[in-house]
Amino acid sequence: MSFKVSVQPAGRDFIAEPGQTILDAALAAGMVLPYSCRNGTCSTCRGKVVSGSYEAGVAPERILDAADLAQGYTLFCQARPTSDLCIEAEEVRMRGDIVVRKMPVRVQALTPLATDVIELTLQLPSAEAFNFQPGQYLEFLFKDGSRRSYSMACAQVHDHRVQLHVRHMPGGAFTDRLFGGTDQPLKARDILRIEGPLGSFFLRDDDRPIVFLASGTGFAPIKAMVEGMLARDDRRPAVLYWGGRRPADLYQADLARAWQAQRPGFTFVPVVSDARPEDGWAGRTGWVHQAVMADLPDLSAHQVYACGAPPMVEAARRDFVHLCGLPPDAFYADAFTSEADRAEVRA
Repeated sequence: MSFKVSVQPAGRDFIAEPGQTILDAALAAGMVLPYSCRNGTCSTCRGKVVSGSYEAGVAPERILDAADLAQGYTLFCQARPTSDLCIEAEEVRMRGDIVVRKMPVRVQALTPLATDVIELTLQLPSAEAFNFQPGQYLEFLFKDGSRRSYSMACAQVHDHRVQLHVRHMPGGAFTDRLFGGTDQPLKARDILRIEGPLGSFFLRDDDRPIVFLASGTGFAPIKAMVEGMLARDDRRPAVLYWGGRRPADLYQADLARAWQAQRPGFTFVPVVSDARPEDGWAGRTGWVHQAVMADLPDLSAHQVYACGAPPMVEAARRDFVHLCGLPPDAFYADAFTSEADRAEVRA
């Protein structure tokens, strides 16, 4: 038996088939709700069920706080309707030329950016369009049914190519191949299969000052966004806080400093959480989202775009809203989740 899901305030509805999640049903109907990981390890798809019944799964109790749960909030990437529903959610307006596709790609280059980060350049089919908004991601599709998600680290396709930033996760089936840790290393000219573009992480049309917040390779989609702003001469005030454990984790800090030098109104603040004497680090230290709070205790007139590990993203969301006055609908995020994160949710 299928169920009707009515969406407020958009005034639209769609049909969810038996066992289908609210998010998957919406996407199948051509309606984009906010989403990122699609596996219950972040809260980007958080939304409120106004009426009706559903199976929530275990993820909301791990991700959402008690007050959210009491008010009927859940994760739409996990919730499966068991009756007709009415929900409250933002409808994301995508560019009309963006179409999710599956296609083969060729590995064009693997360029080290740090000892544990590679820039992976993919050659796309010349006969198929791959349009995306800076900040979105793609997924690799493997023969065993598994998927791996990576954000585009470029603002647009150039010469039928896109770049990704991939950090080595020791023991990870895909990243071990990239970093030569298996007897079948990934190499130039190998063929892979992808699906994309995916996600609702991209700049909204707005004139409020922007705070970009990144940890580790969460820099990749932020890089795409900033380069998109530079390309169209978007002069909104913007500050990038990029955090890493050690200075070497900020693997393209020189590029971010160059943006600051060339664009009035753009500031780069690197933050290191575990600096050691041999690093010679004289910059900011501590947790990156707390550096934002120290500099900008009032975020009520800002937008925030955050990308990185789920604990950083969720701490920033919570503290910026509750302690700095950021409007909840002004926080946009993409949480990078590992296969270990997904396994924990499935447990």
